[in-house]
Amino acid sequence: MTSTYPAPFILSNIYDKIKSTLQREEWEAARGTAVLRVSLFVTCLVDACFPEVGVSAVRLLRRLGVEVDFPPEQTCCGQPAFNAGFHREAGAVAQVWLESFADSDYIVTPSGSCAGMIRHGYGELWAGTSPVGSLAKELSEKTYELSQFLVEILGVRDLGARFPAKAVYHPSCHATRLLGIGDAPLILLRRVRGLELVDLPFAEECCGFGGTFSVKFGEVSGAIATDKARNVMGTGADVLVGTDMGCLMNIGGRLRRLGSPIRVLHLAQLLEEGLA
Repeated sequence: MTSTYPAPFILSNIYDKIKSTLQREEWEAARGTAVLRVSLFVTCLVDACFPEVGVSAVRLLRRLGVEVDFPPEQTCCGQPAFNAGFHREAGAVAQVWLESFADSDYIVTPSGSCAGMIRHGYGELWAGTSPVGSLAKELSEKTYELSQFLVEILGVRDLGARFPAKAVYHPSCHATRLLGIGDAPLILLRRVRGLELVDLPFAEECCGFGGTFSVKFGEVSGAIATDKARNVMGTGADVLVGTDMGCLMNIGGRLRRLGSPIRVLHLAQLLEEGLA
């Protein structure tokens, strides 16, 4: 199966960073003891704006003896077009994604939103039994958000991390409602030594991002983000942590505009920094 649809863009930014950051001997050592082979799906937002999140995810997985590869031809999963109602265009983009990960044993991504698209959106794009639909079903069952993979597949509860700080966790909508990752991030965070995890008021309320929602309904989105940021600030936390960079970018931007010094970290960053 070969698609004639051109890839929207190539995720070369994170690919170069991963190659330059992770030493070759570390990779060879990890390969020697690896029990699972994982392909990293880095997502558009991480590649374009937050490549350090992808690097942290790779380091965490390799530290656990997982063999990690990065298909450099990977593209967007098609979620923005899908959510905007352009299903034909989303399917064309998603087919390129499918071809990129066709040989993967597991696919891990630092995003519950994108993992949710693959797990559930692809079933809507290809509901039949075509070759593309069969591949979509196969790969959707192999795709996991990072914390979900660590807890459910690797059985990890305690990474041995230490991070002395007061933190608050934001559960993103797609990870919680669509993907259903449950308490996986909290299971990992509660075992970080020195980390005081405090409750976030109205935690499961949306942060206002919602992809194109924040563009189409800017004033509404901004008001929701302000409420979320003020709830975060009211906890007295030093750090805001989450599993989706779209949410964290949105809340973090509002925190900065409100003059808050709260540090914003993806779960992968906090755990990896705690193991340094």
